Amino acid sequence: MLESIALVLFAYLLGSISSAILLSKIMGFKDPRSEGSNNPGATNVLRIAGKKAAFLTLVGDCLKGLIPVLAARSFEAEHLIIALAAFAAFSGHCFPVFFKFQGGKGVATAIAATVGFDWLVGSILIAIWLLFAKVFKISSLAAIISFCALPLLIYWRQQDLAISMVFVAISAILIWRHKSNIQRLLQGVES
Repeated sequence: MLESIALVLFAYLLGSISSAILLSKIMGFKDPRSEGSNNPGATNVLRIAGKKAAFLTLVGDCLKGLIPVLAARSFEAEHLIIALAAFAAFSGHCFPVFFKFQGGKGVATAIAATVGFDWLVGSILIAIWLLFAKVFKISSLAAIISFCALPLLIYWRQQDLAISMVFVAISAILIWRHKSNIQRLLQGVES
């Protein structure tokens, strides 16, 4: 029990480390929370600091989703605890304790955590995202569509309602964090 709590807490704390904000301090570009979309994520970093900074942000955001899930796996935790580690890492990115609970939208972190949890579901999730990003050329729309599919994919693979509900929560929070994007999509002005 104590080990499970420690794994989930570790996942949340690692998720709370903002790659975008740390890189802005190290590389000397403006804080992404005060520029562009004001979102500390790779897409906004691309807008304000270029491809190299965005790539490094993306790698950092993916690692903080993947590492805690793989750590939970290495401790041979129950599948539900591994799913909760994925949720905690994602929650840390969205609501980071180190940055006044104001984080990013969590797409990269959630995708990487999903890959760590179930590589096949994670691969399908990435494929859906890439397909819709290529067709519509709108990252937010691709994220929303792919995360609508995530709980169904998890249930298809796991056949476990509790685990599926963890991924329902991830998807619901991620879509909710895209509410401004959804408004712009409905108005036809999303870039």
